[in-house]
Amino acid sequence: MGTSRTSKVVVGMSGGVDSSVAAWLLKQQGYEVVGLFMKNWEDDDTDEYCTSREDLVDAAAVADVIGIDLEAVNFSAEYRERVFAHFLREYEAGRTPNPDVLCNSEIKFRTFLDHALSLGADHIATGHYARVRRDAGRVELVKAMDATKDQSYFLHRLTQQQLSPVLFPLGEMHKREVRAMAQREGIPTWAKKDSTGICFIGERPFRDFLARYLPRAPGPIETVEGRPLGEHCGLAYYTLGQRQGLHIGGTRGGSDLPWFVAAKDQSRNALIVVQGHDDPRLFRSELDVQAMHWLAGEAPDVAALSRLSAKTRYRMADARCRIERTDPDTWRAVFEAPQWAPTPGQYLVLYDGDVCLGGAVIAEK
Repeated sequence: MGTSRTSKVVVGMSGGVDSSVAAWLLKQQGYEVVGLFMKNWEDDDTDEYCTSREDLVDAAAVADVIGIDLEAVNFSAEYRERVFAHFLREYEAGRTPNPDVLCNSEIKFRTFLDHALSLGADHIATGHYARVRRDAGRVELVKAMDATKDQSYFLHRLTQQQLSPVLFPLGEMHKREVRAMAQREGIPTWAKKDSTGICFIGERPFRDFLARYLPRAPGPIETVEGRPLGEHCGLAYYTLGQRQGLHIGGTRGGSDLPWFVAAKDQSRNALIVVQGHDDPRLFRSELDVQAMHWLAGEAPDVAALSRLSAKTRYRMADARCRIERTDPDTWRAVFEAPQWAPTPGQYLVLYDGDVCLGGAVIAEK
């Protein structure tokens, strides 16, 4: 990479503690650092749940303490077109998308990267917990040292071109070290609560938000045998494995176990539920996936495909599996142990040890 003394890094600064410390670290390492605050959502700026204004104020305060320039850019048109439109289409079709994955591949490491390069950047950096490893002209995405914070799952759709200029200063650190460092250095966001959930929804009730954009379409909630238990307010508002918000209690049918969403019958607009977290109908040993993306630009060899591990949702542990191609557009993942409630529209993300290889979209059964 050569000397970093004169290298220019544009850091995505969100107003949170992670990106604040990432910027501080890069400045300490001798880079020329410029902060960039991205505004990606403006449909309801005055809404009580929208924090972008205070986030910008926080990012500006941090830039002032660190001694770097901060530029604010508005990418909300690109976000609406490339991320939010997809999000709505998927929900309308009864699937459950993950907009954070698309936001990374389409906005933070595409629109933001292009803008940073136009500013003369040699690198871009973010506060993500992940690592990059450069070897023989190829860039690998590697899990963060802090396994509880690792965000490689959300970065799995990046390309070699997108990854090559990226720095992840927090990849070798644990979250508690990041907060301690921020406090020690007087970074004003050191105690700021981490943001949770989808960026454009914030802390607001998810169902209320979705109802602004998708019509409610009530229908029956039924057991697998077809026994009616209640009414749902639209299949789009539920996801496989969901327990909360069904409002059907846990006592019907002689058992007090809670109910979980097991399937959506689109043809009859029916939500199918089962009782108990361990009902076998919530588990699957094989998954078809589509839109496969390999970070290396090509699939590993057949031997490697037989000994991978995967996540079907962010918070789950890696599970051993093998991957095989079933046709030009579809792959199948076969797991050693059945997986709980894999959800169409979510991502199957593949790993070889700590190296993230890429991933694909979970298809309908």
